[in-house]
Amino acid sequence: MEKEFRKSTVFQVSLLGTGHFFSDFYANFLPALLPVVMIKLGLSLTLSGMLVMAYSVLSSVLQPVSGYIIDKYGYSWLILVTTPVSAIFICLAGLADSKLVLFLLVGLAGLGSSIFHPLAASLMGKVVTAETKGTAMSVFVFGGNAGFAIAPAIIMYCLTVWGTASLLWLIIPGIIFTAASYFAGLHKVDISPAVRREQNTAVAVAAAPWHKSRDLLLLNVVTALRSWMQVALLTFLPLLLVRAGQPSAVAATMVTVLLLGAAGGSLVGGWVGDRIGRKAGVIGSMALCLPVTYLFLIDISPSPMSYLLLAVSGALLQSTAPTSVVWAQELIPGNAAMASGMMLGLAFGLGGVGAAITGALGDRIGLEAALMWSLLSLAAAAVLAVAISEPGRKQAERVAEQSL
Repeated sequence: MEKEFRKSTVFQVSLLGTGHFFSDFYANFLPALLPVVMIKLGLSLTLSGMLVMAYSVLSSVLQPVSGYIIDKYGYSWLILVTTPVSAIFICLAGLADSKLVLFLLVGLAGLGSSIFHPLAASLMGKVVTAETKGTAMSVFVFGGNAGFAIAPAIIMYCLTVWGTASLLWLIIPGIIFTAASYFAGLHKVDISPAVRREQNTAVAVAAAPWHKSRDLLLLNVVTALRSWMQVALLTFLPLLLVRAGQPSAVAATMVTVLLLGAAGGSLVGGWVGDRIGRKAGVIGSMALCLPVTYLFLIDISPSPMSYLLLAVSGALLQSTAPTSVVWAQELIPGNAAMASGMMLGLAFGLGGVGAAITGALGDRIGLEAALMWSLLSLAAAAVLAVAISEPGRKQAERVAEQSL
């Protein structure tokens, strides 16, 4: 019986990680699709920017709102809806015949993504034990990173070889995932408020409400500051390399190395957090990331050492993601979906605001110097993380045991 349970748990964890792969795969359609729809529909740069902003708001910034609704009503059955919604509408976006239809399709795809992330992360916390939550969340985050990384290459290939109509075939994997979720019973996992109150009584008594939780607010700030450096490096590294006289192929290769490093970091970060604690994992990763990224920025010319430093920097930056999600869930166990939405969506969106500050600073003092100064965001994040409390491991284990 116990062996069968373990097999079921492994399958559900793998399935949720696969779902995150496809969710973020569809979420990264827009950059590759944008040049095509700009020409087809005559979009200005302003409208193109508004389209990207609308998708970002609906898919990322809205995640805490989606998580709040999920926490309030349950609705685990939405796991059967979110991925098909994202898949169908973003794949149809390439065929849009008007600007209004394009915005509508992209917006609906974004809503699917905003619901999937907090819901799936909440479900992940229910199908594993407390001592493996971080490891399971690493699988979840790794899946999303992998899907996000390979999407542009696949989309560009389809568009170049077969045209926009070929994107409709990419709906099929999302449908297959939904069918697998149904047969795995993910939509039957009970995350209703009544069950959470019963399971989390011991923790909920001690935990402050989400809107009064100082620790949760600080953790959001910490994650946003960490995301600042991550988004800034990913956004401006290609431009920095091209300005330095490097060919576009080198810039593309370095971005790939950064993304692969991030994916690897996400896969081990949660496991490390399970072993040494959430706080130690987050602070340690950012403390190590500071000198590594600094050494990379000193000399960005392509060399084996620069590639190694960049990969390690990406790994350390992203290794905090799964640990931060689980940490937030433990801080407000009665609002696990909302906590997940804050860490996976809102904080990352705020990191994009920080990257915009880096860009503005780059116009004044130069992009390389601006990225150097942006390292202060990691230092500030590490210092602030020290002030955040970490729920007792035994208390978290007690809650997880009650949920089985």
